[in-house]
Amino acid sequence: MPNPTEAPESPPAVMAFNAADPSGAAGLAADQAVCAAVGCHALPVTTSIWVRDTAEIFDIVEIEADAVIEQARAVLEDVELASWKVGFLGSVEVVSAVAELLADYSQVPLVTYVGNLQVFDESQAEEYIKAMQELVLPQTRVLCGNVTALTQFLFPDVEREEPPTPEALMHQAQGMGVQYLLVTGILVPENHVENVLLSPRRQLLRERFEMFDAGFSGAGDTLSAAVAALLGTGAKLDQAVHEGLEFLDQSLDFAYRPGMGHLVPDRFFWAQTSPEADDDSISPVGLQ
Repeated sequence: MPNPTEAPESPPAVMAFNAADPSGAAGLAADQAVCAAVGCHALPVTTSIWVRDTAEIFDIVEIEADAVIEQARAVLEDVELASWKVGFLGSVEVVSAVAELLADYSQVPLVTYVGNLQVFDESQAEEYIKAMQELVLPQTRVLCGNVTALTQFLFPDVEREEPPTPEALMHQAQGMGVQYLLVTGILVPENHVENVLLSPRRQLLRERFEMFDAGFSGAGDTLSAAVAALLGTGAKLDQAVHEGLEFLDQSLDFAYRPGMGHLVPDRFFWAQTSPEADDDSISPVGLQ
């Protein structure tokens, strides 16, 4: 019989702050699945609860900031942390509390994901964005989001006919303390999208993928969690982003529709058998 005292070394632990998603599509459900798929151990901290299905979010149930921090500190006193992922924090009070906690572990790399904030009314969104800009972004190693969400988040008071360039987004993010920016969903000719990783000085990575003719729920959480987890394994930033993008692309390629709403990425695509699968498909081993 196996001896528990001789268990193998634990996988890297990634703490994710995000909303509980009962549809299983995004939020903590996505973070946990991605961490498991790439060989990490997820430490999920619930910041709020979405009332939603696979098509839309109907309401948010807030959680008190003290309860969020109690969840996190209890685990942090027990488990060594490899990386953070910050998703939807739910309220300004939780943003402030989480930012204070992050500052106690400034050596741990932080990936912050900016998603759609349409769950807020205009004034709530303004307050939330301001709090994130002032408190979380200065501690963020990689800020991740699609070009539309990042534009709203970084330029909330500017009306534009055309989206800003990735360089303009990076310049704005740098002024708020962000070290690196990952911009996704940039439309380019021939039905493709580009994703760009930037430092304040230059582009570090630019990759193009064929655009899927479908709507997905949880794609952004999938990518940002993958990058955070891969950084936690010790991967260099450009490698983590490259493998994270490949992981997302294959997760979307194998996506399924559990309800009547959007498709959900299959974060365990590598466990599926398909006649179309080739020998170069990413597996958990390939992501180490």
